[in-house]
Formats: sequence, structure tokens, C-alpha cells
Amino acid sequence: MTLEQIKKWSKKRKWWLIAGTIILIAYYCCLPRQLFTSPTSFVLEDSNGDLLNATIATDGQWRFPYSEHVPDKFAKCIIAYEDKRFRYHWGVDPIAMARAVKQNFSGHKVVSGGSTLTMQVIRIARNKPRTIWQKCIEAVLATRLEFAASKKKIIALYAANAPFGGNVVGLEAASWRYYGRKAEQLSWGEMAALAVLPNSPALVHPGRNRQTLMTKRNQLLQKLWQNKTIDKTTYELAKLEPLPDQPLALPQYAPHLLDRFRSDYQQQKQSGETRIQSTLDASLQRNVTDITTRYHATYRANGINNAAVLVLDVETGNTLAYVGNIYNPADSELESHVDIIQARRSPGSTLKPVLYAAMLHDGLILPHTLIPDIPTQIAGYSPQNFDLGYDGAVPASRALARSLNIPAVRMLQIYRYERFHTLLKQMGITTLNKPSDHYGLSMILGGGETTLWEMCGMYASMARLLLHVQQYNGKYDMDDIHPPNYKKDAVQPSEHGLSKNTPLDAASIWWTFEAMTEVMRPGEELLWQQFSSTQRIAWKTGTSFGFRDGWAIGVTPQFVVGVWVGNADGEGRPGLIGVQTAAPILFDVFRQLRTNGWFEEPIHLMKKVEVCRKSGYRATELCEEKDSILVPMAGIRAGVCPYHQLVHLDRTGKYRVTEACESPQYMQHKSWFILPPSQEYYYRSKNYYEALPPYKPDCLASLGQEKAPMELIYPRPNARIFVPVEIDGNAGQAIFTATHRNTSAKIFWTLDNDFLGTTVEFHQMALRPKAGKHTITLVDENGERISCDFTILDKNRD
Repeated sequence: MTLEQIKKWSKKRKWWLIAGTIILIAYYCCLPRQLFTSPTSFVLEDSNGDLLNATIATDGQWRFPYSEHVPDKFAKCIIAYEDKRFRYHWGVDPIAMARAVKQNFSGHKVVSGGSTLTMQVIRIARNKPRTIWQKCIEAVLATRLEFAASKKKIIALYAANAPFGGNVVGLEAASWRYYGRKAEQLSWGEMAALAVLPNSPALVHPGRNRQTLMTKRNQLLQKLWQNKTIDKTTYELAKLEPLPDQPLALPQYAPHLLDRFRSDYQQQKQSGETRIQSTLDASLQRNVTDITTRYHATYRANGINNAAVLVLDVETGNTLAYVGNIYNPADSELESHVDIIQARRSPGSTLKPVLYAAMLHDGLILPHTLIPDIPTQIAGYSPQNFDLGYDGAVPASRALARSLNIPAVRMLQIYRYERFHTLLKQMGITTLNKPSDHYGLSMILGGGETTLWEMCGMYASMARLLLHVQQYNGKYDMDDIHPPNYKKDAVQPSEHGLSKNTPLDAASIWWTFEAMTEVMRPGEELLWQQFSSTQRIAWKTGTSFGFRDGWAIGVTPQFVVGVWVGNADGEGRPGLIGVQTAAPILFDVFRQLRTNGWFEEPIHLMKKVEVCRKSGYRATELCEEKDSILVPMAGIRAGVCPYHQLVHLDRTGKYRVTEACESPQYMQHKSWFILPPSQEYYYRSKNYYEALPPYKPDCLASLGQEKAPMELIYPRPNARIFVPVEIDGNAGQAIFTATHRNTSAKIFWTLDNDFLGTTVEFHQMALRPKAGKHTITLVDENGERISCDFTILDKNRD
């Protein structure tokens, strides 16, 4: 046929071609792009695909999201039972259709529908009345579906959307509701029972139609045996298996993480699958839940209702266990719905290691630099140690290990809280979103609020910086600082290159973790260092003001574990202390983890310096006891020891002298460790301290050039003091405290030129000044005088 003949033929049949084209386009477009739009359950799986949690869909159905994977047993069962020529037809089986017509005419009723599996998929998707006209439409759409999808996908669509009785839709949901495990683990008898349900889903009801279901299942098993899908032994054994009974509850191993996923899904307005494969380890999740529940049973006797545990993998930041709270929805007092891991709480002392590392990073301290631990008042803020005592001066590493508050506040005063606020943001803390002045120095003691999620993420980032600095040849990857992740397919950002600059360097982090290993462990863990098999863990506890939050965070090269204990409503309880409540859970969780080795010391990023053994500062020629230690590079800029001074003694060595009263040729010159009077007062009560010898009587006249031997510890200059009313209703008293180098010296006290009295050795005086400004003056036997102005606040005015 020539081109001209084709044109003539086309013109004669133009309208037929147009009609045919329209029909083809209509046929092509008749199949919706998305067959099923019903809401699906939110499903949470662990890293191996095991079910952890699921919620019912918004329409009240247990309907899991579509999965392209269908167990081979189900495919063989459903094909044998519903559509044995499924592999060969194009959506409509003429033989089955003819058989159905014959049966229906002979029986004078609908005996068989003759629908193929493909047609059933269309019928379930359309949900229209079952009429002959609708059957014709289903047949057309079925053929179209056969062109659009593979046989495997059609089976998967059927398995995901077929009704399985009651409010159970889809094979996955049915497997869990009726047998309590995933479909891949079902036997032939169990799978056959489920395969016959979509044909008559009302069969699964306890006490109803059990025999009918048994008969249908056994008939299917017989077909499988006859077509040699299963052998006779399997057939006989499968017939003996019991039928499903009462629907089972689905697993509830990580309800709070599922809520987190739902919240993230809705906030991001996603339209994708409501199934997520998380990074959790199901076995570890169950074990951690059991540990938390066991401790909660004890803590609840003290009115402590809630606890949370988070376990992270350091290398990836992946979440391995996520116990957001004690889960018992039936008990409203527990407030089980609150996800404590994401709740903002006061972190107590858990930020102190970050400050310690920051000061090492900047060279403001060395690892064991002495930090004052004396009564302190800064702009009206008076921090207190947990034990209400004072050490006078304490090494920074020991202050961290003992979680002393006053040294921490003094360190933050040096570092400046504005810089610390910025540093925390750089390390991933986003919840401290108010200006730094809002928190002030109280920030280091839990004056702000953050979450267990971000705190664990920050410690994991610190551990990664330390781990990876070796493989990056002394450089840092800023992408190592990132929040935790709970999605298995999530991809961490990789936007930054390697850099020598970092918020916290590896050497400072290493020293911080070393100090954290010295924290005294609770219970039987006290003697942990005596057992070589015991895990080495860098850990820190925290307790918020008012005993509202108990924290414990532990770090190893492999894992970070964070624990919170308290009440979701913020109620404080006596004994709600991190080391007593959160720490025992922490160590029990670490026993479930396989940890080995320790962080490698980043020697190439350190500098060896000589330090004074007593003060921890860089040693001077006056320091008689010195140690050589490796410190962060910035440590070479740290200050030299201010406490070792050269003193001049007489020929006997019993008295101090000056050149005004002793000839230099008879003097002994000796290095002496001298703390300021206020630090000395408390330091000597807990440490060996050799006090300075007194001045020789002949030298007293020349003391005006020496430093004052006396100091007023409380109040500090320009202090503003509020004196509360005692429990009995009487006016309270303020305790004024002073110290003197000469332990036997007398101090004479005067308030506003009114003599108050004399103290010897123990220099304290309880006073009740009136509201207003005052001046207190102290004079010792040698005429040394110190004065201090302070203000007593009026409760009704200030």
C-alpha cells in the first residue's frame, strides 16, 4: 500500500480513527495514578526490620503501609485458592468467568464471581457495589493494571489491602494481630488460614464460624499438597495447627519514638510512607526498657514516677535504644504520653565537663589547676556546693569529678558566660534560645533548660571529634558535630571540609573524659578500678535545683548513654539525686553493651610542660615539686604558679623577717606554698598545709608593706544580703566569717563604729543588722584593719 493509498484510507475512516484514539487515551488514563489512598498505620521497625510499634490508622483500621515484599508462602497460597491461572492471564480469566456464569445460572444465585486477583485488587481499591456493570469496569481496569504493574506488584497490592476480618487490613497487620509475629515467620497452616480470609473475612471471630474457617483452610492445604507445593508430611502437620483466636495486641517497645516519627512526619507535611525503619536494636530496646521499669518500681515508692534512657552509637550518632518514659497508659499518674527525651529540663551539672574542656582549649587552665572553693557572691548570686562545704582550693579535674558548684561558677566567670552560651550552640544545643544574660553564671549549674536528646548528641559529637582526629592527621571534620539520628536511611550532611579549628580540640576532650572516669560510682561500682574487666566509662551526673531532675550521662569510644529520672510534671522529691537514681540505671545499661578499649591519647596534639604538683599551674623556679605532663597546645599560654613565693626566715627558721629587722646575711630564703587567707582557712581543714611562720616580734613595725594576713570571707564587698525569717517566726541572723593566717590571733569586730566582740581561732559572728547600708570593720592584735560595705535588704521594699 502506497502513501497515497494510506492517506485516502485514513480520510475515509477519519472518525473511526479519532474514536479509536480517544478510546485508547481513555483506556490509558482510566487507571488512577495511585490506586489506594486510605490512611495507613504508622509503623516503626528496628534496624533489622522487626516491628517495634504501630498505631491504628486514622480511619480505625489496622492497615500497614504497602510493602513490595510478599512472603512466597502467601503468594502460593493465595494463587492456589483464588486464581490458579494468575501467572498466565492478562487480568481477566475467561475460563474462570465462564465457569462462574454457568454456576450462577444453574444455582439461580451468585455462587462464584470469577474474579481474578487483579480484578479483586481493582474492586478493593474502588469499593463499589458488586453489580454486573461494576464487574465489567473492574475487568477493563484489571487489564490496564496488568500493563502498568508486574505480577509481583499486583500480589503485593492485594496483600497490603485485602480485608482480613474486623478492622484488620493487609497481610502484615493480620499476621501481627492473629499470630503475633511477622508474615515471613508463619507456617504453612498459619499462612493458609490467612489466605482464605479475604474471601470471607467475617470468619475470624472467636466462637463463630470456626469450623467453616477450618474447612476452607484444610481445603487450601489439600490443593497445595496436590499441586506439589508442599509434601504430605507438611500437609498433615499443617492441618493439626490451631486457628487464630482473640486478636493480639501489637508490640509497644518504643512508643515515644513512634510519636516522634509521627510528629516529624506531620511537621514536615510529608506524603510518603508512614513506615520507618529506625536505627534501634530491638533486643537492646527491650533490655533497656526492662531495666528502666525495674528501677522505676523502686523509685515510685518515693513519688518518682518517670524515667528515660537514650543509647547512641558514637561513630554514627544513630539511636540504639530510645525509652522516652515509663509506659503504662492505664495509669494516668505516670503521664506516660510525655516523651522525656525531647522534654526541656534543667540539666543540673551535666554541662560542667564542656566548660572544663573549653577552658583547657583556650589555655585558661591546665588539667589540675587549683580553683578557689570558698564562699562566693557574684553580683548577688551565691552558689553553694551540694554538701554545703568548702575545700578552699581544689584541682580543676577533681572539682569536675566531685561536681563542685563553686569552682564551676568561678571558672565560668573567667571564661565568661556569653562565650559559653555561644559554644553550647556550636556543639548542638539549640534549646538555650534566650539571650545569655537571661541565664548568667547559673547556666553552668542548670540555670537553663535542654533535652536529653541534645545533651547525648553533644557528648557523642565530642567523642567523635576525639576518635576521628587520628584518621584525619590532626584535623577536624566539623560534620562530626551533629545531632543524633533515628532513621536508618538518613544521610548525615557533609558540607564542611577538614579544618584545624574546632570549638573543642581533641586534647582538651581527652583530658575531660579522663577526669570524668574518676567520678565515684554508686553502689558496688565504688571499687570499679580494682576489677580489670570492668568497663572504663567517662560519666557525669546532674541534679537540678529543688531535686526535680536526676541526670547521668556516660561515654565510651563506642556508646553514649543518657539517663533522666524525675517527675514529668516537675515535682521535686527528696533523694532525687543523679548519682543515686540515674547513675545505677546508667551502669546497668552499660552492662548490656559491648564496650572495649579507650580513647587514644592525641599525643601529637599535646605539648609537654612542667607543672607545679601542688597548684597545677605551670611551674616556676620556686616550685620544688614538679611534674611533666602533656597538655593541650594552648596550655603553654597558661599562667604560672602564683602560690609559691619566696619567704625570708631568721637564722632559726621559726620566724619570718624583713631586711628592716634582720641582716640579710643571717636570713634563710625558702619557697613556700601560700594560699590567700580565705582559701587557706578551708584548705587546711582537708589537706596538709604548712602555715607560714609568724613574724619575728622585732619585725612587726615593718608589716605595712606586706599582704594583709586577715581576710573577710563573708560578706564580700558591696554584698546585698537578705536575712530570712526563721521557722519560729523570729528574725533570722546573717553569719559573718573571717580568717587569719595566725590561727591563735584575736580579731575585734565593729559594726558601724559599734563594738561587737572578739573572736579567737574560729572567726564567725551571727548578726542581725537593720535594713540599709552598713560597714563592718575587723582589727587584729597587730592593728591590721579591714573594712567592708554591705546592704541588708528590706523584704517589704527590695
